[in-house]
Amino acid sequence: MSSITKAIIPVAGWGTRRLPITKVIEKCMLPVGNRPIVDFVVEDCLKAGIREIYFVVNSGSTQLQSYYSSNEELVTYLERNGKHDMLPLIAAPENISFHYIVQPANGKYGTTIPVALAASNLAQGESVVVLMGDDFLFNPDGQSEVARLIEAAGEAGSAMLGVSVPKDQVGRYGVLELNEHEEFVQVVEKPPVDEAPSDLINVSKYVFNYEMLQEIVGYANEDQSIGGEYLITEPINRYVQKGGKLKVIPAVGQYLDGGTVEGWLRANQVVMSR
Repeated sequence: MSSITKAIIPVAGWGTRRLPITKVIEKCMLPVGNRPIVDFVVEDCLKAGIREIYFVVNSGSTQLQSYYSSNEELVTYLERNGKHDMLPLIAAPENISFHYIVQPANGKYGTTIPVALAASNLAQGESVVVLMGDDFLFNPDGQSEVARLIEAAGEAGSAMLGVSVPKDQVGRYGVLELNEHEEFVQVVEKPPVDEAPSDLINVSKYVFNYEMLQEIVGYANEDQSIGGEYLITEPINRYVQKGGKLKVIPAVGQYLDGGTVEGWLRANQVVMSR
């Protein structure tokens, strides 16, 4: 089993691209089939041996906590009405601890911030998985992308997933440039097709070692952001420029994103057709 047992899952975004529904449903709780999007992320973590998950949430978040808690009234109702076969559907995952860290709504903004808020829960020398809570990689055969990512990172290393997209679509994304050792060089934002360094895009799924985490925390404590946003690619770039290595591995599963209506509909079509 992997020595990495902790994951950070930021879910504090307001989901403005999905308004008005995200006014009442937290973005990570939007359903794909009969499950919230974030549950596919958690399931992948469980398969990879993760035993502690740190959700970084908004101050008013309650739905995520309720989903991963026991509902005794519902259990009693199902038992009383002979619906025992439904009990496994509402059971909290076993052998895993969930923690909830509040990200201040009026604080700094960007993908660096939630990771930095959770970093104090890592011991010196410890590595962690970092995954966003509103998208996931879907493998019909049950293969774990997180397990592949951890294996690629190796002992005390760092790694990230890259998702392959059709060459004519690379201009929509942050495209990964790799060196001859399949290591991260930089992200090229929305390049022209003929200038794209690869067909792999960044989908913010990582294993970070302790040194990378310190780079992230350091950047989060600075007063200088990029356009008002503390993007996690900035401390990654700094880490690599100092000689750090970040292995890039192509994802095997199908990338599904609930951040837009179109992406969410596609995620439902893919999952429900299998």
